[in-house]
Amino acid sequence: MKRDHVTALVSGANRGLGRRIAAELVARGAKVYAAARRPETIDLPDVVPIQLDITDLDSVRRAAETATDVTVLVNNAGVSTRASLLTGPLEDVRLEMETHYFGTLNVTRAFVPIIEHNGGGSILNVLSVLSWLHPPTSGAYSAAKAAGWAMTDAIRQELAPRGIQVTAVHVGYMDTDMVSYIPADQKTDPAVVAKLALDGLFAGEPEVLADNLSRTAKAQLSGA
Repeated sequence: MKRDHVTALVSGANRGLGRRIAAELVARGAKVYAAARRPETIDLPDVVPIQLDITDLDSVRRAAETATDVTVLVNNAGVSTRASLLTGPLEDVRLEMETHYFGTLNVTRAFVPIIEHNGGGSILNVLSVLSWLHPPTSGAYSAAKAAGWAMTDAIRQELAPRGIQVTAVHVGYMDTDMVSYIPADQKTDPAVVAKLALDGLFAGEPEVLADNLSRTAKAQLSGA
């Protein structure tokens, strides 16, 4: 898609990677709706804060009714409960799937008609190396991200004839509060990931592998 006249909505834009993606889009000249469950927590300049809880259909509907000029959707909002599939609270397992799969699908279904009406555009889904690596210590998160990967691949094919490109970005640990327990030297700067993700999006790439861990994991899939 073209870079000019981009109007983007970024979910989970109040912190972490979402905040960096929103800032990078602004720096590239885009109009940006910065979405969060609590829009008062958005502290970026030059964005339009908007309330969005991706697991709440009424909230998604209101956001779609407000942001009617969107051409780029960034599905970034996420959660990490670190729940085990066998021993973790079932409500945490459900929350992971409701957020990373159904929540992302909720927003996508709401904004596809808008993007199509505006002449086409693109969708960026923030996934994870744990779409492919499934440690039991993050079983719920991995299962939900794997489902998100399958969804992304399916809607990419469904939306291509409608002028909407779909890009997935996969990354391991980033220097955000979601994984504050991971040593800093094992994490990637989210600002770097944001730039790589948007470069890939605007270049029309179906997938962006944003760090060595993701590139290695993807390369090993055929041998698994």
